[in-house]
Amino acid sequence: MRTRILKVNPRRPELQKIREAAKMIKRGSIVAFPTETVYGLGANALDSKAVRKIFVAKGRPSDNPLIVHIYDKSDLARLAVDVPKIMDRISEKFWPGPLTVVLRKTKIVPKITTGGLDTVAVRMPSNLIARSLIREAGTPIAAPSANYFGRPSPTAAEHVLEDMNGRIGLVIDGGRTRIGIESTVIDLTSNIPILLRPGGVSIEQLQKEIGRVVIHPLLRGKKSRAAHRSPGMKYKHYTPNAQVILVEGQSGKVRKKIIRLAGKLKKQGKRVGVVCMSKARYNAHAVRVVGPSYEKFAASLFGTFREFDLKKIDVILVQAIPKKGIGFGIMNRLEKAASTKIKAD
Repeated sequence: MRTRILKVNPRRPELQKIREAAKMIKRGSIVAFPTETVYGLGANALDSKAVRKIFVAKGRPSDNPLIVHIYDKSDLARLAVDVPKIMDRISEKFWPGPLTVVLRKTKIVPKITTGGLDTVAVRMPSNLIARSLIREAGTPIAAPSANYFGRPSPTAAEHVLEDMNGRIGLVIDGGRTRIGIESTVIDLTSNIPILLRPGGVSIEQLQKEIGRVVIHPLLRGKKSRAAHRSPGMKYKHYTPNAQVILVEGQSGKVRKKIIRLAGKLKKQGKRVGVVCMSKARYNAHAVRVVGPSYEKFAASLFGTFREFDLKKIDVILVQAIPKKGIGFGIMNRLEKAASTKIKAD
């Protein structure tokens, strides 16, 4: 299969190009497209055969649920039942945007889309290309990140091609994504909302608007037999080819620890990459300063992993950050990607 690139203006999406991609969705094909978080691999969420193509292209386990993207708030009624009153406040404050809600699904939603669950994960993206595509396709679009399963999520069209070239027919190139990590996911099937995945909307923002939000035990490093109703809960994700070592502790001590580790690894013949919040003489083969803001860290994280893979880096040393604001989402991705966590002395 030949994978074609279709460049679209992210600020003023050309309608003719969007309709070309929408026709492919209507025919049951899959299309990669940008959202404000990462690039998604989209198909008609209500077409079982089309959705199955996503799982095949990604090499994704069939019990890993997909997120269904909608154009308008009114579309939620087609997909979900027993919608709590609090959803009005959530949609008013956070939609369109990087927040996904989990609700009881209607019969119209195929089980393959939900990973066999009786719940469905839904969000309304704010990216203009994504919104235009959903509108012109005339159907909700199921779309996990457009990478091969387990790899870092793509934040640019070239990242999609690294994993999906020859596997899908079309990639819409809308430039770099803004946020860089996936959406926040909350479960609304209980009396109190449960945070299933931290992301572009912080738990602090949620608590300010809707009150108490419970953090799922898995996010605290505890075991749980509860159903995994969100992507990113059950399997290892976001991993580059290089080994990722997460270094935790006070920032000054972390810098010193990374410098010592980099020197030790280089003596072992390893190519070393460093991801850090501030400049220092790390003596590594590749260094990416992702600070000073956590937002900058999030936007560049997955792209940095892919860049280091291209540079044949063997080990990536990453500075841990506090789990506050979007930092919670960043650390969630890093803990999923890391093979080792080390405390700075």
